Amino acid sequence: MTALTIGVLLILALIFFVLMGMQIAVALFAVAFAGVWIIRDNFELAMRLLSLTAYNGIADYLFATIPLFVLMGLLVSISNVGRDTFEVAEELLRRVAGGLGVATVAANTVFAAVTGVSIASAAVFTRVAVPEMRRHGYRAGFSAGTVAGSSVLGMLIPPSLLLIIYGVLAEVSIGRMFVAGVIPGLMLALGFIAMIVLLARFRPGFVFTDPAAHSLAAADGGPRLSGREIAVKLLPILALVVLVLGGLYSGFFTPTEAGGVGAFGALLIALARRKLDRHRIWEVLKQTGTVSVGILILLIAAGFYSRMLSVAGIPNAIGDMVQTSGFGPYGFLALYVVLLLLLGMILDSSSILLIMVPIAAPIAQSMGFDLIHFGIVTVIAVEIGLLTPPFGISVFTVHNTLADPDVGVEQIFLGTMPYMAVMLASLAAIAVFPALALALL
Repeated sequence: MTALTIGVLLILALIFFVLMGMQIAVALFAVAFAGVWIIRDNFELAMRLLSLTAYNGIADYLFATIPLFVLMGLLVSISNVGRDTFEVAEELLRRVAGGLGVATVAANTVFAAVTGVSIASAAVFTRVAVPEMRRHGYRAGFSAGTVAGSSVLGMLIPPSLLLIIYGVLAEVSIGRMFVAGVIPGLMLALGFIAMIVLLARFRPGFVFTDPAAHSLAAADGGPRLSGREIAVKLLPILALVVLVLGGLYSGFFTPTEAGGVGAFGALLIALARRKLDRHRIWEVLKQTGTVSVGILILLIAAGFYSRMLSVAGIPNAIGDMVQTSGFGPYGFLALYVVLLLLLGMILDSSSILLIMVPIAAPIAQSMGFDLIHFGIVTVIAVEIGLLTPPFGISVFTVHNTLADPDVGVEQIFLGTMPYMAVMLASLAAIAVFPALALALL
């Protein structure tokens, strides 16, 4: 049996183990270790490669971005910044058709710029936006679907944990990945807003329990928030966005420094709002450690897995096969995206990146793709998986947070369908026109 055949069988074994419920890090370590041992017939080599990967895998200063951005997101979440952002957006957009849906997307867009985690956005806005939308006559499925659909912005608008993971796996600049995510993220947000307005005007039955209820978006009389109240509610998050992203894009901060400054700024906001006590500080630190260690272990495991793939010759073999098949670069890209979408139905985002990027990135580079552009396409395709049944982790997060027996998970999946359509259209546009991702670089 050739090394290539063994490598392919091990990839299939990895997917099988993950589907059977094995932790992705354990599966990656086990498959990679077995692969190196079998292919080279050398147990000591496999052990030495494992120790080198564990020692060098996350030794770089750059990896401090992960706990720092996680800490910033958690501090922002407990400071009620998400609720304040939604209240301001609701006030400013009440008179727009489907205004509360637009407000949810707008608030999620701003919130995404300081959290970087889709699940956090889904949990926060399920509690804030869904009850308000339902009170104003929006359908339960559409309300929950809007939260789940717009929550994916958290993984594209920087800072984003998926962009960090991709940057590490593909060995490209995380700062450049952050900059490249801005236009696609705003493009998605504007696409969601346009879709909501069009549905509210031309298919109000999909949006409202009573089609005539679209007039309620402009109801409730005069303004409920004064200009001063709006400024007070928006100032903390806008200051944090300007501080972190402004410093990052201007080159004044490195990604790691931006994470540190952002975490300190979020701490000041939480203290100023008196949202921290000893119990909450401990919970935030514990969650930061849990999330960060989980991601860092996954990255070590993925590094070991990537080395096994190189030993087996998988990337070179697949690259040669694609080049001789006649598909061409965009044929390869189309097949890759379809595979990501299919995997999104059964695996979570991080698992897909950890399995696919070490294989696909070298092939994409050999076929002339810019790895920054390829990364944005990858992350959008993977993010669609957050909304696709049967896994749909964002949908299940909204469903579990909502805990409403009258709102079934199938209703939420149906409510996310328009958002998936917008994401697919944006994905196609960005794949065909790389400048949409690379214009700011």
